[in-house]
Amino acid sequence: MPRYFLELSYKGTRYSGFQIQENAPTIQWEVEKSLKILLRETIACTGSSRTDAGVHAICNFFHFDTDVEIPEALVYRLNAILPPDIAVRSLRRMHPQAHCRFDAVSRTYRYVLYSRKDPFADDRGWFYPYPLDASVLATVAGIVMDTADFTSFSKRNTQVRTFICSIRESRWEQSEAGWVYHVRGNRFLRGMVRGLVGTMLQAGRGKMGVAAFRDVITSMDNRNVDFTPPGRGLFLMDVGFEDGYFGRVTVARQEA
Repeated sequence: MPRYFLELSYKGTRYSGFQIQENAPTIQWEVEKSLKILLRETIACTGSSRTDAGVHAICNFFHFDTDVEIPEALVYRLNAILPPDIAVRSLRRMHPQAHCRFDAVSRTYRYVLYSRKDPFADDRGWFYPYPLDASVLATVAGIVMDTADFTSFSKRNTQVRTFICSIRESRWEQSEAGWVYHVRGNRFLRGMVRGLVGTMLQAGRGKMGVAAFRDVITSMDNRNVDFTPPGRGLFLMDVGFEDGYFGRVTVARQEA
């Protein structure tokens, strides 16, 4: 059966996350509902990266299987019936064994802080009007890159086989509005990016020393981690695959 990859962007403010849930609006529910309307069959989607309530995505992927003939205008039609805060970017036909989650080699996130009250940034960042030590932030971000076991930064009741993650980028950048944290790795645990952000901010404010930050990592205890940063400041920027993974086959793209 043919397999298709959907690339999409969304603003997560109104949703209880990416993955379908009972009695809650989610990105997956909206996409599956729209595909069912257009293809006239029940479609089950698999996501490449799960995002929590309020979290946004510049790029994320679903894949689904169907024998129904896919019209060239499917992307246009999907965008016509999806809510304004979800946009399909492209649709690609893949080989049947392609898997948008297991074949992905990287995920890139950013977390946005703004330091002056801004009504237009309220749902796309975290208002954080506190002075931060740039050198301390740089130091603890570097420690993150030197870490492999992120047990401390995983929320409880997470069903994973391993807490090992390979972080290839971890850095803070100061902007006119505030601060942005950039992080890229092969995988992330539930709540991990927000836990990293919250705990590094404690160090940046002088409430925790660099040595204490290292102790949080080695403690393997998430009770020492600050998970308070809200989802609205977090963006999934990209899901990466090996060069040439998609080849040249694209069924349809969103019109420019």
